Amino acid sequence: MLQLGWKAASEQFPPTELTNYAIDAEKAGFDLIDVSDHFHPWSEAGQSSFIWTWLGAVAVQTNRIHMGPGVTCPILRYHPSIIAQASATVSCYAPNRTYLGVGTGEALNEYAATGMWPSYKERQERLGEAIELIRALWRGEEVTFEGKYYQTRKAKLFTPPASKIPLYISTVAPSSAAFAGKHGDGLFTIGWNQPDLYRQLLKNFEDGAREAGKDPSQMPKLIELVVEYTGDTEAAIEARRKYWAGAYVYNQKIYTPKMSQENGEGVGPDTIKKSACISANPEDHVKFIQQYIDLGFNYLIFHSADTNQRAFIERYGRDILPRLRARVGTASRV
Repeated sequence: MLQLGWKAASEQFPPTELTNYAIDAEKAGFDLIDVSDHFHPWSEAGQSSFIWTWLGAVAVQTNRIHMGPGVTCPILRYHPSIIAQASATVSCYAPNRTYLGVGTGEALNEYAATGMWPSYKERQERLGEAIELIRALWRGEEVTFEGKYYQTRKAKLFTPPASKIPLYISTVAPSSAAFAGKHGDGLFTIGWNQPDLYRQLLKNFEDGAREAGKDPSQMPKLIELVVEYTGDTEAAIEARRKYWAGAYVYNQKIYTPKMSQENGEGVGPDTIKKSACISANPEDHVKFIQQYIDLGFNYLIFHSADTNQRAFIERYGRDILPRLRARVGTASRV
């Protein structure tokens, strides 16, 4: 089933304001909320609230919409047992509508908070071990875990998940997609690369899933897309550059908002235009999104940097979501 989501940008908006937007997103017909889990924002103009508190607040003020982090890093600033406990508690407030997105992290968050930043190889090993521990705890077992990186002693979640929590793994490169297929219940990526990269990424994901005995056709493939529903291209680009330019230039050595902001100073309007759909024409958005559906993605998450976020949510829910659902012949969850 096609699922259409709204990106809750905790790096841009204060948490109370963002909570109100999440309520608006449910009313506007979005199927899911995906929220960033950052310790530092991409820009000194930004925000960095603790999203596990935020998810609890949203869970009790919504009824239908699914929610989870996109993504959290359960290997350095968090111990995996704490993420198991946090996500289980959110599921008690939002049963059957909580998911967990995980990844290997960014220095902007992990090194800044802990002073640790291992190699990618080690971080992926840590992630595999963390996933194993999280799932064992979710089962309500008493877990004495003797891993290379993590240990527990008779740990048990006395408040277990209220329902099954799907676990999605982030990947931005084909080389890590097989890992996501093998260890995850779905894949999570971002949408500003060439189609051939996504074809290879999805192929590797599917190969990894099959190797683990799973049916990849039944596994969610999530992608975050940059969209601005406006005819004011200049203002849209300026808002995105103000808060998000650092995210366009991936550099593992960046660990403060100031460094990220300086790193993104070279990101020009053309780069943003190529990665996004900036238009006031609904059909332009439908065409832009359809190319990712055609590639095989079935969970589409829309990220706008519009400072009038409520207007974006309401207008996108009114003009774009119904067109997409009509095109693929599916309906929103009710």
